[in-house]
Amino acid sequence: MTVAKPPDHRPARSYPLPANEARRLEALRLARILDTAAEKAFDDLVQLAAAVCETPIAIVSLVDESRQWFKARVGLGAPETPREVAFCTHAIMGSDVMVVGDATQDPRFANNPLVTGAPSIRFYAGAPILLDGDAAIGTVCVIDSKPRSLTPMQKNSLSLLRQLAGDLIEFRRARVDLEAIGKLLPLCSWCRSVKTETGEWVDLHRYVAKAIPITHSMCPTCMQRELQADGPSRQA
Repeated sequence: MTVAKPPDHRPARSYPLPANEARRLEALRLARILDTAAEKAFDDLVQLAAAVCETPIAIVSLVDESRQWFKARVGLGAPETPREVAFCTHAIMGSDVMVVGDATQDPRFANNPLVTGAPSIRFYAGAPILLDGDAAIGTVCVIDSKPRSLTPMQKNSLSLLRQLAGDLIEFRRARVDLEAIGKLLPLCSWCRSVKTETGEWVDLHRYVAKAIPITHSMCPTCMQRELQADGPSRQA
C-alpha cells in the first residue's frame, strides 16, 4: 500500500541560490563577522562608497542563510532584512557589479516591499565581496530613491571597494585568530611547567590548582597499564 506523502505547507523559496551556496555559507561562518560591533574601517568604507557613487545609501551587506545583515551602513536605519527581499541575494549570484537602474521596471523587484514601501528603492548597484576565490558572502552596495546609473569610474570604484571590504574581512579574521593564539597557555614540552601572565614558569599542577579544585584519581587507561605492569610481580 502506498502511503500518501503529507502536503508541504512551507512557503516556496522566492529567491535564487548560488551553485556553491554551502561553501559560500561556510566561508561566511569562518569569517566570524556576523553580528559583530561596528568598526571604523567598514564605516569609512560605506561613507566613501556613498560619496563616490553620489547615493544617499551605502551598505556592506553580508548574506546569511535567511537574512542579509549590515556590517556597516549609511543612510539606512535597519540593521538587517530578510533574505527573500534583499537585492544583494541576486547580486551574489555572480561576481560582477549588478546594476538595477529602475527597480520598478525590473520584474525581479517591481513588487518588492523595499520598492513599493520604504526606503522606496529605485536604483541599486551591488559588488559581490568574494572570499576564497568565488564565495560571494555579501556585497558593497549603493542605493538611491530615484532611477539613475553609474559612470564607468563609479562602477570601477565600487568594484575596488568590494575588494577592499574582502581584504578587511580577511585581515579581521587573521587578527581574531592571532588574538586567540595569544591567549593560549605556554607549556614547556619537557617539564610540563607553564608560563604565567607575569612571565614566571610554574608547575602545571600547581598553576591549575589555583583556579580549579583538584582531586586525585586514575583514568581507566592508566589503571589498566598499572595492572598489567604489576601482573608478573604479583604472580611471582
